[in-house]
Amino acid sequence: MSRLPFYFIVTGMIGFVLYQAASLLSLTGWVGDELRGPSGWFHIHLFVLGWATMLAMGAVYQLIPVIAQTNVYSERLGYFHYIVFTIGLIGLLYGFIASQIHWIALCASAAFIGILAFGWNMAMTLRRASRWNAITISAACSIAYLVLTGLSGMLMGINFATGWWIDGHDNLFGAHIWMGTIGWFGLLITGFSYKMLPMFYLAHNYSTKPQTVILLLWNTAVVLGVTAFLTDGSPWLIWFALLLLTAAVVVYNVHLLLIRRSRHKRHPGSGIQWSVYCSMAFGILLAVWLTVSVYSPDRLLDADVIRIAGWLYLNGWVSFNILSYASKIIPFLWWTHRYGKQAGKPGTPLMADMLSDKHVRLGLSVIAAGILLVTVGMVFGSQWMIELAGTALSLGSLVYISLAALVFTR
Repeated sequence: MSRLPFYFIVTGMIGFVLYQAASLLSLTGWVGDELRGPSGWFHIHLFVLGWATMLAMGAVYQLIPVIAQTNVYSERLGYFHYIVFTIGLIGLLYGFIASQIHWIALCASAAFIGILAFGWNMAMTLRRASRWNAITISAACSIAYLVLTGLSGMLMGINFATGWWIDGHDNLFGAHIWMGTIGWFGLLITGFSYKMLPMFYLAHNYSTKPQTVILLLWNTAVVLGVTAFLTDGSPWLIWFALLLLTAAVVVYNVHLLLIRRSRHKRHPGSGIQWSVYCSMAFGILLAVWLTVSVYSPDRLLDADVIRIAGWLYLNGWVSFNILSYASKIIPFLWWTHRYGKQAGKPGTPLMADMLSDKHVRLGLSVIAAGILLVTVGMVFGSQWMIELAGTALSLGSLVYISLAALVFTR
């Protein structure tokens, strides 16, 4: 097994620890501040790029060969991607915290070069895929959106340094966020779940038709949202994109239930169960938000609304799903790497022994409660609740990721 995925996964876990440590130092106070400033940019990019994207890219390097039934096009290019992207990210975070505009522009460009290398590597790998289906198409689309997100981020960095296209900065900013959150993370999580959930549930003979519907609805929502931001379109266009996204999530949840109904394994693990609960809650919240916003679609772009929606989406769905799947992926990768050739021999530990399911269940319960309580504090403008719940969330997250990291010592 290649060591490349481990570099990304371990670096992502380090990024997660640093993010939680930074949140503890500020008592999660940055959540209530203006996000479009040095502190907000630093925390968000540390979370999105240093944690979620870094670990997601490691998962892609591991799972794409399984999905496409072919080897990664170039492992050497993968290491180049890792080095350049990591250096660019570190420099970018320094630029934010030190308010060094030219440093931001330079390092955003370096990070984008790493993303381009990743995109090319995956494009050439998927080109050799044995067959194309909703899984491979979702992966291809998500990576394409990541490249476009990196491009828009680099352009914003150059914009800061030079003052070029200043009038279009906010448009680019909106498209950057929409493509990165809804496009890259959304299609990657849903696409990979089509492969992983049936595997963990041992599910067979379920319909895959909903996957095509989800793919079409989700991509249309991404394109409409980006179009609305780039063209200063009507808030109703953003609302309609949100409607399509909600429909996609509803169909996605129906598909999850179909997989669960066809299962041959009663308990797939607490992480997988929590990921399903998380997606159901995500669908309910989207439906409520869509219904409330129909009376005033202009409020969709209010700073407070964006802050709460971003928190719930990135922490409550994206990161929580990653943490849930990590409880299965990390033990599987390490057991295969460390003990794969010793399977069945006396003294060889079982994969289930690598990470306690009881600890996973407890850890994810604490994290879920922390996310919800921080959200309540944000809704009611209670700084003390944000600080208290945010501290508990960070501490619980640090314990959880430490338990996952201990897998590498077994």
